[in-house]
Amino acid sequence: MSTSPTAGAAPNVPEYSVGELSNAIRKTLETRFDHVRVRGEITEFMAARSGHLYMCLKDEAAKVKAVMWKGTTSRLTFRPEDGLEVVVTGKLTTYGPRSEYQLVIESMEPAGAGALMALLEERRRKLAAEGLFDASRKRPIPYLPAVIGVVTSPTGAVIRDILHRLADRFPRHVLLWPVLVQGPEAAGQVAAAINGFNALLPGGKVPRPDVLIVARGGGSLEDLWAFNEEIVVRAAAASQIPLISAVGHETDTTLIDHASDRRAPTPTAAAEMAVPVREDLLDRIAGLERRHRQGSRRLMDERRTALTAAARALPDLNALLGLRQQRFDELAERLPRALVANTQAHRHRLADAAGGLRPSLLRGRAQEADRKLTEQGARLPRALQSNIQAHRHGLSQAAAGLRPALVSGRLTDAGRVLDDRAARLAPAMARSLDQRQAALAAASRVLDSLSYQNVLKRGYAVIRDADDRPVTESRAVSPGDALSIEFADGRATVLATGDGAPRPQPKKKPAPPVPQGDLF
Repeated sequence: MSTSPTAGAAPNVPEYSVGELSNAIRKTLETRFDHVRVRGEITEFMAARSGHLYMCLKDEAAKVKAVMWKGTTSRLTFRPEDGLEVVVTGKLTTYGPRSEYQLVIESMEPAGAGALMALLEERRRKLAAEGLFDASRKRPIPYLPAVIGVVTSPTGAVIRDILHRLADRFPRHVLLWPVLVQGPEAAGQVAAAINGFNALLPGGKVPRPDVLIVARGGGSLEDLWAFNEEIVVRAAAASQIPLISAVGHETDTTLIDHASDRRAPTPTAAAEMAVPVREDLLDRIAGLERRHRQGSRRLMDERRTALTAAARALPDLNALLGLRQQRFDELAERLPRALVANTQAHRHRLADAAGGLRPSLLRGRAQEADRKLTEQGARLPRALQSNIQAHRHGLSQAAAGLRPALVSGRLTDAGRVLDDRAARLAPAMARSLDQRQAALAAASRVLDSLSYQNVLKRGYAVIRDADDRPVTESRAVSPGDALSIEFADGRATVLATGDGAPRPQPKKKPAPPVPQGDLF
């Protein structure tokens, strides 16, 4: 059996292990393609928990895998996503475990503003179709919020501008949620801040804002891209707290502007939308109070005039009751005489009837009846006079109450309206008095803080001359002048012996010592 002459001979081609071959390929690729610039459309994009970004770049002819390490993603000015055309710079390398080559991206930028605008328009149409931009979803901004939540960078000029404008117009309590406003992590932080403010409970340890301001300064389309991200737009649309967007300058427009309840051209304008001007509000309240007082006074005058006119239309009370009172007086004078005459007539008739009876039997009874009748006749005028006086007094009282009764009957409606106005006027006047008392108390506290007596309590004193005028310069004091020193707890009288500076004095005979008071 013949064999080949080369059988068993060692081949001339070098032999590689699988790992050596993979390393050789990697070195060749990294040497040959150590710096390439590639344009393509992102597909199969995935952001890993580690912070690395994995994707593929494709065009009409091919597709290549790519990776962007966590340390490089911080330089991104926008968030990559599927369908976005980009231009990347990096190097080719291999991934040995799967025998694949991939592009390690060192920088990435959109393939011109047109690509971003196309993506922005597509996203806008998508979100608008879901109703996130509908006007019916927008809530009114509170007129005077107690707490304002601000979502922005804590180190930029935006927060300083907002705080400064709020302090000028109407100081309010401000809660700042610091976030990044640029880069791939900015969108997630802004959305988390909006959701975090909405998660606060009313009356909790951290007060819940009444209005939110999402703000950022101006920049390019790439710089503002975080506020075009879908996660931010959805968070703004779902916010239960009214939201004002103030991203960029007046000419900049982002998708959060469409989803917010109000758009401000600048962060400073957002602060102006959030609160009114305090002085204008005070002037308006003062004007309304003044108009209320004038209207109440005018209404009272009109009701008083109407009441007076209605009272003049009533008939005169004396003319209404005069004839009846006169008739009553005449009857009252005639009644006692008529009763006496009636008694006399009955007495005569009784006497006539008694004459026909037996004198012996009826004389005693007749005398007794005559005596009783005489006594009753004597008491009858006094009783009648008392009864007449009682009726006259009752008639006077009824006449005195007749005029108010007539007025009340005809002017019931006017009185009821007047009472209602007076009942509402009293609380309003009480509130006005309380406000004036509060202003007076505030002025009193300011006056007390500026009083020189508070300075005296810190160890200072006021020196006055003999005319009780303050002495502010040492040269105004001469030896022998009587001075008054006021301390915090009272005054002391002293005599000046000199101001400490030498003065030319004429020679004269020494005067006897003058008693000097104790300074303390």
